[in-house]
Amino acid sequence: GAAISFVSFPVRPFPFATLAGREVIDAAARADVVVLDSIAACFAAPWLRRLPDGIPVVAMLHQPPGGIDHVGLRRRITARFDMAAYKKVDRLLVASESLKAALESSFKDVIVVPPGRDVAPSGVEGGIDLRASRQLAVLCVGNWLPHKGIIDALKAVARLPEDYITLHLVGDERLDDRYGRKVAARIASSDLRRRVIRHGVVSRADVASLYRSADVFLLPSYAETYGTVLGEALAEGLAVVGYRAGNLPYLASHESEALMAEPGDVAGLALLLRRLAEDEDLRSSLGAAARERAQSFPTWDESATMFFSALRETIAARR
Repeated sequence: GAAISFVSFPVRPFPFATLAGREVIDAAARADVVVLDSIAACFAAPWLRRLPDGIPVVAMLHQPPGGIDHVGLRRRITARFDMAAYKKVDRLLVASESLKAALESSFKDVIVVPPGRDVAPSGVEGGIDLRASRQLAVLCVGNWLPHKGIIDALKAVARLPEDYITLHLVGDERLDDRYGRKVAARIASSDLRRRVIRHGVVSRADVASLYRSADVFLLPSYAETYGTVLGEALAEGLAVVGYRAGNLPYLASHESEALMAEPGDVAGLALLLRRLAEDEDLRSSLGAAARERAQSFPTWDESATMFFSALRETIAARR
């Protein structure tokens, strides 16, 4: 029941996208409600007052103020402008409980609208042999970005015997050239090149099939505002291995649905993977608990209902 128009800031070196704010805000001024994505908040902050008084603004945050990938001065500047934007909006929607907890000291009306757990329509089959004659097929779904911990995953697998794990990597390999080259070089090393399979970017149906064919899900992220792939993996009944960081502790419990190491503990990750490779009963119990836990996560249809309900309530309150 909604018509959605997307208005974007141009891709320019930071902070020059801000200069397009007048045109962006004027283009958005024809809406009943403006949804400000957290990626654009910094650039929109100086211009939000151009919106007519009758148009409410709802911020949708899937990253903390300052972003996840920025560092140093860029992160501090972005965080300041992000916060300035959020203080001007009518309501904050956030993607996770962990992000809500981080913002509650500054904002009162924070509503969690998490991503859906269902990666693809029912009926997509698994059954692909991903083990390649090894004991365990481990799936890692994440773009090649530093905070995803892809290199840590590779180092952990390299610590295990050759016949233990075949690791499958799914995700965009080109978003960070420098990090991507490091990941590719590590995969090409003699201790890994025969047991890592790169899939790159795949369709929703293909990634669903990979979930349903894998034994374990591995993503040692250092920062994850929600971790949509973590929710998807849990919903598919996969034991999850990762760092006790970001939103993972909000999605799963250690030794119940997931196994967690402290951030940066590659040896700990390797030990957890070894346990799962050697203990089929543990994999089964974690997987069953993961599937049950994920039933408390919304589907995408349920997330959409929460999202549009919040927008309509905001419009009604403003009127």
